[in-house]
Amino acid sequence: MQVFMDSANVKAIEDAVEHGLIDGVTTNPSLIAKEGANFREVVEQICRTVSGPVSVEVVGKTYEEMITEGREIAKIADNVVVKVPMLKEGLRAVRELSRDGIRVNVTLVFSAAQALLAAKAGATYVSPFVGRLDDYAHVGMDVIRDIVKIYKNYALPAQVLAASVRHPVHFVEAALAGAHVVTVPPSVLHQLVKHPLTDVGLERFLADWQKVPQGIFGPPR
Repeated sequence: MQVFMDSANVKAIEDAVEHGLIDGVTTNPSLIAKEGANFREVVEQICRTVSGPVSVEVVGKTYEEMITEGREIAKIADNVVVKVPMLKEGLRAVRELSRDGIRVNVTLVFSAAQALLAAKAGATYVSPFVGRLDDYAHVGMDVIRDIVKIYKNYALPAQVLAASVRHPVHFVEAALAGAHVVTVPPSVLHQLVKHPLTDVGLERFLADWQKVPQGIFGPPR
């Protein structure tokens, strides 16, 4: 399973790349607006930092707007993926953009039916929002499992990108469900790395090492 960071913060992305934690990035209008910088400059910086896919979302709601914006976004860098909302007009845009050879991530997906339509339209990635489904008393991970099974049934090439991941349990469940990609905010990524028992174990090992008169690395400090 590939791991993407859901962020537009260049410093956080650079740190994750340096530590080998992520394979790509997903952004949205809210995340980019939060950075308070020029849209194109932020996207260009992210695309230079990450060699993998970088999803950048259109803001238009009509077919014409989405096509125009999508084509412009795709010109920013070779690793850009155009993000399109799961709307009727959006599916039309997905079909056209994919015919142009542009990779598309269909976002704001909340059902297996929507995911099937997105895949048939030519989406490269389809992003079901797990956490938001949980907020409305649905089991978001069940939708991930259903989509994965449907795509396998019909050998559809679209990849399931688990989004709106709120905590490490979501991350592990997405992997068990067979999601191709999971995107997580920086806070969850940090939680995945750390475990209190790791810290405790390391402290004990180092404390015991102090008792060794002469080790392979020289005298203990």
